[in-house]
Amino acid sequence: MNFFLQTPPLFRVLTFLAAFILLVSLFSGQLAPYDPYATDPQLILKPPSAEHLLGTDNYGRDILSRILAGGKTSIFAALFIILIAGSLGSLIGLLSGYYRGRMDAMLMRVTDIFQAFPDIVLAIAVAGVLGGGLVNAILALIVTTWTQYARIARSAAIAAREETYIQAARLSGCTDTSILFEHILPNIAGPLVVTAVLHVSSMMMGLAGLSYLGIGVQIPAAEWGAMISEGQKYLQQAPWAALAPSAVMVAVMMVFNMFGDQLRDLLDPKMREKRV
Repeated sequence: MNFFLQTPPLFRVLTFLAAFILLVSLFSGQLAPYDPYATDPQLILKPPSAEHLLGTDNYGRDILSRILAGGKTSIFAALFIILIAGSLGSLIGLLSGYYRGRMDAMLMRVTDIFQAFPDIVLAIAVAGVLGGGLVNAILALIVTTWTQYARIARSAAIAAREETYIQAARLSGCTDTSILFEHILPNIAGPLVVTAVLHVSSMMMGLAGLSYLGIGVQIPAAEWGAMISEGQKYLQQAPWAALAPSAVMVAVMMVFNMFGDQLRDLLDPKMREKRV
């Protein structure tokens, strides 16, 4: 607690905002004023009002309720993607950097193959082959994301394996598994955590992009990209249908990007001194 109070005020504010966003998304079902999937022909494309703060869409559904429901899908899907991709990539990078030799060459060649394609192109290709849907969109984004963690973990593991404390651990009889996960991983976790936080907005954008193209979350499921895709058809008639989810998504992405930047500066003394 004392450490948190000693952090910069902006970091504390952004931590509060990020936690608030996660809590609102988690309890979106209880906070939504209406059923996000309930249609009403009499309320089609109604402008913002006291009853519907952000208006209604082309099926008469309350946009605020759908944004709250969509936040749960968008944000927690992004966190799940980062968890799986980060764990897989970090494990591959650790093994590659620690053992070197043939294992390093083989794993890095596989990584190079995946990195040879632009992320969004590869994600579209994978999602297109697998078909639409949230699960397939998540798998597509995992395929395009794990390589970044593998590169970071490999570089850090190569440097860490030559440190004195690793040599001492070997001499004391520690197994390779113990050295990897009890000594090296905790000491290289900082860059991986910062990368994960900065990737939250990227994964949200990737998922929204796939949904916008029709190969991600499928209509009528509530998800910000799908809502923007559906609402942009009525941009002149009812701009709030597309602008409201767009504004919320941009605001959330800005919070997580700024939080990641502050966290990076906090964990990197050189960056902190440069800011000062």
